[in-house]
Amino acid sequence: MGHEISGRIKEIFDTQTFPSGFSKREFVITTDDRYPQDIKIDCLKEKESLLEGLKAGDAVKVSFDIRGREYNGRYFVDLSAWKIEAAGAGGEDASVPPSDSNDFVPEDTTDYGGTTSDDIPF
Repeated sequence: MGHEISGRIKEIFDTQTFPSGFSKREFVITTDDRYPQDIKIDCLKEKESLLEGLKAGDAVKVSFDIRGREYNGRYFVDLSAWKIEAAGAGGEDASVPPSDSNDFVPEDTTDYGGTTSDDIPF
């Protein structure tokens, strides 16, 4: 199941390569919500190329998966990007080759009740 988040890139970190050959590159986006949040997302292995040509301040829409794991009794959560679109580019996907564009994730239209703009976000 995929998720989406929109915002502006705050920071892009250097690629991390591990002895096993595994690599990842992390970045942070700041959401455009009423209460902006800084969200760290990673690009694993070949998905690192999704960040090419992007820089701090760029508006983007990121499609990602949530991954969780347990290690020594502690639990960790990662957000792993699989698609990044430059916002305001006319809906064009600025980073994924056409062969990957068949990924379709339906929009969540669930009504969770009568929240108002005065609700506290936590």
